[in-house]
Formats: sequence, structure tokens, C-alpha cells
Amino acid sequence: MSKPPPARYRTTNWSSYNAALRKRGSMLLWVDQEMAWLAPHEGRPGRPPVFSDAAIQFCLLITWQWPAPKLLPGGSPFPSSLPWF
Repeated sequence: MSKPPPARYRTTNWSSYNAALRKRGSMLLWVDQEMAWLAPHEGRPGRPPVFSDAAIQFCLLITWQWPAPKLLPGGSPFPSSLPWF
């Protein structure tokens, strides 16, 4: 018994397909404006924390999700051959 041929899908709506390709790499972040960025005063002796735990977790998530690009020998993350740089 032979395998059936694989299904072949054809794109009929190219404008929608191209728009979906453009949106595929984007990620929208919603940040709550009510989030406490600064840590509350704890009343203990010593230096108080500056940022809240939620703010630190948010920043760690961003740096983990989008790591910084490596710098090239010229000190820039982008090659000088790019037309917009």
C-alpha cells in the first residue's frame, strides 16, 4: 500500500497572507499602569529596595525574551552595510 501524496495548499488571498507574515514576528506587550514599579517602604533599618518584585520580574522577562544583540567590532549591533544605518 503506497502513501497518499501530501496535501498541497495554495494561497489565494495574497494580501491577507502577506499581512499575516508581517505580523508573525511582532509581539505586543500590555503593561498595567497600576503596577507598582517602586517598592514600598518596609520600615526596617538599612537601605530599602528601590524597585518592586513585579518590576524586576518584568525586566527579567523582557531581557530573557529579547536578548540584546552582540556588538560588532565597530561597537554597533548593526553592520554598516545596512541601508538605514
